[in-house]
Amino acid sequence: MYNKLQYISQGNTIEEQLYNIHQALDAGCDWIQMRFKNQTAKDTFALAESVKFLCEEYLANFIVNDNLYLAQQIAADGVHLGLTDMNIAEARAILGNIKIIGGTANTFEDIQNHLKNGCDYIGLGPYQFTKTKEKLSPVLGLSGYFEIMQKLKTSKIKIPVYAIGGITLKDIDQLIETGIHGIAVSGMITESDEKAKTIQQLNEKLYANVIV
Repeated sequence: MYNKLQYISQGNTIEEQLYNIHQALDAGCDWIQMRFKNQTAKDTFALAESVKFLCEEYLANFIVNDNLYLAQQIAADGVHLGLTDMNIAEARAILGNIKIIGGTANTFEDIQNHLKNGCDYIGLGPYQFTKTKEKLSPVLGLSGYFEIMQKLKTSKIKIPVYAIGGITLKDIDQLIETGIHGIAVSGMITESDEKAKTIQQLNEKLYANVIV
């Protein structure tokens, strides 16, 4: 089963990104989604190569945000595609069945389409406003998650769903009650002065009711 905590990388330069990713890995995060927007192909490739090396060293999953061909080129563990990115069925045809494909969703219908097209997990959001992402989809809030997760349950649809978008530590207990699998966060880890403690707290909450 997929890890319950994903770190979506932040940083405007290769150096900032690598520092933040290395810090997250060192603090115990074992799923990295590299998000490096509006950069040159050369810089993005250089970063991805370094991140792949780091993730292999820490035995962490490495997912590339948006850029399917880069994920394929450097043999990342998979790719995460937004609602306006490449079609997931097309991505699956290119990557085959071994690689992980995640998809962003904002509605129950989005999830249905992604699942039909061969998606492995869903990033559902945004939970609340976040400055991390431009062109934000409608905010779901707690009620939105309850409604969508209930529809999934009623329809007997099983796929790991990650809450995303402005999540704080105090939100997690209520989010878990909706039936989500995990969370994907950026700022909460990047901006933490005690990253190991933050990740430990997050994992304690996320895995509290898991029977090993």
